Amino acid sequence: MDEASFQIRLIHGLNEIDPDDWNAIANPPGLPYDPFLSWEFLEALEQTRAACPETGWAPHHILLEAPGRGLIGAMPLYLKAHSQGEFVFDHGWADAYERAGGRYYPKLLSAVPFTPVTGRRRLVKPGPDETRIANALLSGAVQIAHQNDLSSLHVNFISKDEADAMEETGLMIRTDQQFHWHNRGYESFDDFLAELSSAKRKNLRKERRKAQEGLDFVHLTGDEITEAHWDTFYEFYMDTGARKWGSPYLNRETFSLLGERLRDHILLVFAMEDGTPIAGALNMIGGERLFGRYWGTIDPRPMLHFETCYYQAIDFAIDHGLKVVEAGAQGGHKLARGYVPETTYSAHWIAHEGLAMAIEDYLERERVAVDRDAAFLRERTPFKKDR
Repeated sequence: MDEASFQIRLIHGLNEIDPDDWNAIANPPGLPYDPFLSWEFLEALEQTRAACPETGWAPHHILLEAPGRGLIGAMPLYLKAHSQGEFVFDHGWADAYERAGGRYYPKLLSAVPFTPVTGRRRLVKPGPDETRIANALLSGAVQIAHQNDLSSLHVNFISKDEADAMEETGLMIRTDQQFHWHNRGYESFDDFLAELSSAKRKNLRKERRKAQEGLDFVHLTGDEITEAHWDTFYEFYMDTGARKWGSPYLNRETFSLLGERLRDHILLVFAMEDGTPIAGALNMIGGERLFGRYWGTIDPRPMLHFETCYYQAIDFAIDHGLKVVEAGAQGGHKLARGYVPETTYSAHWIAHEGLAMAIEDYLERERVAVDRDAAFLRERTPFKKDR
């Protein structure tokens, strides 16, 4: 296909495009389903004003169309007025540039708002034109940044292959790490525990007993989730958000709309005391992965967070044959609970040559430190050494 036949179009909201057209390239057949790339998820953030210009997330999505074929590629893109809700921290870059007299904001960001989950950012169906279309999308994003005199373009939480491809086009690559749990064909939680060292196995069993004392844990999906459940969970979410972020990202309407649109891809875990929820965790169910997103409690008792978020997620993944549990950003405490370090990647284009050189030097040293830390942590997982 000749690139001259491509037509790039910019939209300022996913309500400008047919959901089926977007989903056909966001979650094409043959790839594991990613709920965060779906029209239903991304548009819900826009419709409920969680991601909008007023919150510093102005949608500027790129569409790539071809005569007779319609939509052949897309890239979720936002004009950002700040660096909040991204989980790839560039506040130091912004501060350095603005102290030198530059203007770092607004910037362009390709990501899923408020969601530190690795996934595709250049949405293209697999096929012979895949690489060419993907490169056209990235080139279009850089051109938009350049033509509008923006400081930078950032593409967050991409795969290693995507990072390698973007590095070949001249973008700088940044690494970090998360902690993921891997299902090795376990049939029960005890099968997983059997792979841990004796001391760690005893610690986890002790933690679960302590956390479960006097409580029942329920898993809710699909039509089991009611508005009353969302009311309860939102109370938990607001308490945690206020303590961790100062200003929670999502609003009550967001949860209702997500529940309406993606009910079969949502898992709510509630810790119940005498029939009343005292803690809860929201997870998203993908084609192969369970994604832990938010949690909260009105009774912060010991070990309750670990049980509600980590161990209950493992139980669900084993029961439903999911390969991986991603428990969100950061959290070295996850290591002792069977979640192992995984490298995450982002790609960056910086307009100012001097700033770009300084950042590139910094990223080279940062990657060495991330690799060294990951190697250190992998030697300290709770698994048996002869596994």
